[in-house]
Amino acid sequence: MFRVAMFSVDSIRVSLAGALLAAGLAICGAPAPAVAQISAVGPSGLPLPRFVSLKSGRVNLRIGPGLNYPVDWLYLKSGVPMEIIQEFDNWRRVRDAEGAEGWINQSLLSGRRTAIAAPWQRDREAEILLRTQPDTTSRIVARIEPGVIGTIRACNGQWCEMEFSGHRGWLSQTQIWGAYPGESYKD
Repeated sequence: MFRVAMFSVDSIRVSLAGALLAAGLAICGAPAPAVAQISAVGPSGLPLPRFVSLKSGRVNLRIGPGLNYPVDWLYLKSGVPMEIIQEFDNWRRVRDAEGAEGWINQSLLSGRRTAIAAPWQRDREAEILLRTQPDTTSRIVARIEPGVIGTIRACNGQWCEMEFSGHRGWLSQTQIWGAYPGESYKD
C-alpha cells in the first residue's frame, strides 16, 4: 500500500490580485463536489458544462474572453481539472475546484480528464482510499491525501477508475472533483 501526496491546487495557483489580498479580501468557503447543471450544447458543439484539464504548466485565467482583459490568476501546473461553463469564440469560461472563475483560451485546455481527490477535506487529516475494484470491501491500493490530482480512466456513475503517480485503482465518484455525480465516462 502506498501513500500518494502531490501538489494541491493552493500550491499551483498564484493570485495576481495582490492588492485585494493585502487588503484582506479573499474568496472563502470549501468547494463542494461538482454537480452537473442542465446540460446544453455550446457553440463548439460540445456539452456545457463539461470537465477538461490544463494543457500547459503556465496558464493565465483572465477576467474576460480576450488578451486585452487583465489576468486574475496564474496556474503553474498542467493537468489541473477545470469545468467549462461557457464558450465565446476561442475562449472558455472555466471554474476550478475552489470556485474561481475566469476565461482561458481553448488552446491551453486539454480534453484529458483529471480530478482532484476531495479538495473540500484538505484541512482535515482525511485519507481517501484507492481500491482495486469499485467496491468498499476490495483491497486498498493506496491512501490518497485530499487535494491530490489524478487522471480519470473511467467512471461508471458511482466509481471512477483513476491513476495517481502510477498507482491505479477506484475511488467513489463522491470523493473527487472532476466528474459529475452519476456521470459515466471512458477514456
